[in-house]
Amino acid sequence: MSAPTANRPGQGSGVFSPTRAAISQRTLRTDAWWNSPIRIDLGFAAFIIYATVRAFMQKWFYAPEYHYLTPFYSPCLVKYDEATGSGCPAGAAHFGTFLPDVWWLPYAALSLPFLLLFRLTCYYYRGAYYRTVWQSPTACAVPEPRAAYTGETKLPLIIQNSHRYFFYVAVLISLINSYDAIVAFHGPNGFRFGLGNVVLLGNVIMLWVYTVSCHSCRHVTGGRLKHFSKHPIRYWIWTQVSRLNTRHKQYAWITLGTLMLTDFYVMALAANWFPDPTFIG
Repeated sequence: MSAPTANRPGQGSGVFSPTRAAISQRTLRTDAWWNSPIRIDLGFAAFIIYATVRAFMQKWFYAPEYHYLTPFYSPCLVKYDEATGSGCPAGAAHFGTFLPDVWWLPYAALSLPFLLLFRLTCYYYRGAYYRTVWQSPTACAVPEPRAAYTGETKLPLIIQNSHRYFFYVAVLISLINSYDAIVAFHGPNGFRFGLGNVVLLGNVIMLWVYTVSCHSCRHVTGGRLKHFSKHPIRYWIWTQVSRLNTRHKQYAWITLGTLMLTDFYVMALAANWFPDPTFIG
């Protein structure tokens, strides 16, 4: 008895392989293996939808009385128009303004694409959306919906190899976010410490943890050393980064949450939904 699907044209692997047992089931797994891919897809979808809406909303991104700037609009580079009130006000434009104010251009147009590419090419995210979105494969012992797979050797997946370069840009943007968090401690009467500072600072810390736990950072700190004994400082740094790297997956998801939380909190303050609780100042 021959396999019923073995001779399908263009399908010679997985469940369509000629050497596969002659059974009709695509997989013999009886557990709910689809739960994890669905949760990951829903998480990705929630962040993408929220971040896209907020990036193009072009309002409620800066609370001037507290000097709080959301990371989705940092650095804010669009010229301010006093007549319409659109663009980046002086307090939010820490690095000047030179981009035109058009609806299709995010205020942080120079940073958002690089942050997207840094996340998109991240080793963890690659493994996550390869399984869930492209189903390569969706789960262990679950076949792919395609017969051929070229890996990261052709377009567009060959672009994934540029992750190490986006890492350097991510470090620069993390420095900018850190500067924003420091500036936010300056209130109308000098030093001020409020709940928003806790939110901004917590987000920056987690962004740094996610960034330095990156596989590229691990390679930069000690990947090319042939003798650890001759480089004790770099070896120590490499070991610390390696420890963080073991939780890179958790940090990747936590930072998606802290980014949305920080942006939502700043948006609420900028929209005057409630005042920011002040602890000092």
